[in-house]
Amino acid sequence: MTEIKRKIHVIGINSFEFKELPSNLQNLFIETINIAIPDSYFEDIKLWAERNPKQKKLLFSSKSDKNLINWLKSQKTDVILISRGDPLWFGIGRILLENFLKEELRFYPSNTCFQLAFSKLKIPWQNACYVSIHGRDSTKLIETLKSKPSILAILTDTKNKDLEIIQKNLFELNLNDSYEFWLCEELGFKNEKIRKLNLKDKFPSDISELNIVILLRKEDPTREKDIPLFGLKDNTFKTFEDRPNLLTKREIRIQILADLELPEKGIIWDIGAGCGSIGLEALKLRPNLNLLSIDKRIGSKELIAENAKKLGVSPFDIFEEDINNLLISNQINSLRKPNRIVIGGCDKNTKLNVIDKLSKKMNSGDIISIPLIDIQTIKDLKVALIENNFSVSLNLIQTYKSLSISEGMRLEPNNPVFLLRGKKLI
Repeated sequence: MTEIKRKIHVIGINSFEFKELPSNLQNLFIETINIAIPDSYFEDIKLWAERNPKQKKLLFSSKSDKNLINWLKSQKTDVILISRGDPLWFGIGRILLENFLKEELRFYPSNTCFQLAFSKLKIPWQNACYVSIHGRDSTKLIETLKSKPSILAILTDTKNKDLEIIQKNLFELNLNDSYEFWLCEELGFKNEKIRKLNLKDKFPSDISELNIVILLRKEDPTREKDIPLFGLKDNTFKTFEDRPNLLTKREIRIQILADLELPEKGIIWDIGAGCGSIGLEALKLRPNLNLLSIDKRIGSKELIAENAKKLGVSPFDIFEEDINNLLISNQINSLRKPNRIVIGGCDKNTKLNVIDKLSKKMNSGDIISIPLIDIQTIKDLKVALIENNFSVSLNLIQTYKSLSISEGMRLEPNNPVFLLRGKKLI
């Protein structure tokens, strides 16, 4: 194979000061004639050539588009391409590797803008999440925000009004009170600026095009007096960071609570309670109910208790136990006559066991609500309810949420949920 002699030297910079380049890169710049420079850096880097007049430079103003690729391919001698930070970290490196052989390329990374940002904020960043919406849509951003990372670094694109999109997405996902919003501009350059912005305010008009955003999750600021009576937002409830699906979504929770026709007094069992959202909101609506929250996952009791304290309600008891074990024990004999039951978060056989063991003790008008995502289980559960003298109804709940993107707005679907409801007959 013929050795490729012409090289493309891709140099990452974090400053417009020539003296801050390592000496080997200073010499490379002095010796190389053909140099491609991003538009936004062109005038500053041009001064390097004027201050080092060993030979006249041929400077190419780059927009990181097809014209740049064509220009690079047309050069017969070595070329320098100035980049920002690390060219292989959300940079021009990927595009170059798609258009040139690896043997043609030499990369000289500098600190990434994210490294600089976290060093300025004095925050460890090994657990941070990173998203680029520079020249991309915001799909990945929305997916990442939904997972509620503790730290999120976002590479922006001012031309697409990305700051406004981030702001809107945070409000649309009810996360606007959950994060500090740090705007970092021209990191490493003489006009460097780092400021914390209030998401409720309009953004300043003097924002540099060279910016990134760092979102730092705050302690939940929600106080009991700020919590509405009904229709609590999802972020009202604490859940496990690695298991956000333990929470029944607001739209589904509202319908389940309506279907339960909550009595002023009585006993409600929330089985497979997760973080306790359904039972605890029921208790907020009807504080004289006796609530049993039951979930077998390790840590669920502490989680439900923490959410109960936040809402200012008191479950009768919380069991970190498999419901099948509870049904054969003597721990809850005094509360074996529930007036309302919610059965979620367990397999079909467990649901059938709950219906069989408890429905015979329920009175006329008492209700069982079963949220389902598995259509295959509906028939057997429906038959079990009918055989135990329940009237049965089935609803499919499918909701959509509007989310802002660079082109305007799109509707993001939530997972469809079947709600199977049984009401005890006389």
